[in-house]
Amino acid sequence: MDDLDRGIVAHLAQDARLSVAVLARRLKVARSTVQVRLERLETSGAIAGYTLRLGDSAREHRIRATCLLTIEPRSQVGILSRLRNMPEVERIHTTSGRVDLLLQLAAASTSQLDDVLDQIGGLTGVRSSESLIHLSTKLDRSS
Repeated sequence: MDDLDRGIVAHLAQDARLSVAVLARRLKVARSTVQVRLERLETSGAIAGYTLRLGDSAREHRIRATCLLTIEPRSQVGILSRLRNMPEVERIHTTSGRVDLLLQLAAASTSQLDDVLDQIGGLTGVRSSESLIHLSTKLDRSS
């Protein structure tokens, strides 16, 4: 990626709805240049897709939590396939620390979150889990 590609990505990270014409104007290049670059970034996988980021007002009725899992050796594939089928599981990360998986969860209520945590803790291969409920967000640089 060169400076123009990074500029396109940076602008789209702030607002994925920007049109090609607006991107071209902001980056001071031809629309056709931006279009060709976008197609190349998409084809190469540098841009995997365009998405919607919910604002605080849309997320205020969601309870968010992080769940730390320690799992049995060689059970990751089975656990991951079951976690992917739980709509409350938004993200799954492997880690290099004392836990094996870090999950980001979102639920409509504390009782729904409690049920999901019970389901996760009961999965075959899960040794232990620890959950942390998110209270407020002080900084969010994700794009």
